[in-house]
Amino acid sequence: MSSAETTPESSILAETNLNDDPKRVLMVLDVQHNMLRDPPAGIPAGATVGPNIATILARARAAVPPPRIVHVRNAGDAGEPDETGTPGWELVNAPLPGEFVVDKRKNNAFVGTELGQIIPPTAEIIMVGMQSDFCIRATCSAALSRGNEVLLVRGAHATYDRVEYHNHGLITSALEVEKEIEGELEEAGVIMLEMKDLPGMFTDR
Repeated sequence: MSSAETTPESSILAETNLNDDPKRVLMVLDVQHNMLRDPPAGIPAGATVGPNIATILARARAAVPPPRIVHVRNAGDAGEPDETGTPGWELVNAPLPGEFVVDKRKNNAFVGTELGQIIPPTAEIIMVGMQSDFCIRATCSAALSRGNEVLLVRGAHATYDRVEYHNHGLITSALEVEKEIEGELEEAGVIMLEMKDLPGMFTDR
């Protein structure tokens, strides 16, 4: 099944058993073609972050038992790079049967979606995706406030360079922004993981 043929969210919810609360969830946030185009249209770290996310997803699918896997897709407005139904909006990693797809319109993926029904507040959430300073930050913060334990994988989230309009238009590199967000979220209670933690990422800790 290609990403263009992804089942609508309501159908996926209807076909999947939500009665069994998952202990662990992998959230793949906004990993869409518009983000992983060649720079400057795509994120600067796309050539590294894209494969890292694919590797994490493969490990999650192979885990016994596997975590609940949720693909969150930003639904952009007309004319935006991720406009709904356009190639840029499509997911890079096609969901498999039993995995969830949630379309959102806000930075916080819990707002206006059924994500809160899919992920109980008792679940551990392993987070990967884009953008560090927008959807990753907002969704991690919301998950923490729900009571979830949240783990963010360094090297598997990314963003764009930031133009500092208040400081003569100077540029803060994407790498600096990513590190800044990691520090902010870690201080708030998010646990940072590394790609070297992959072998035990989906096992009991």
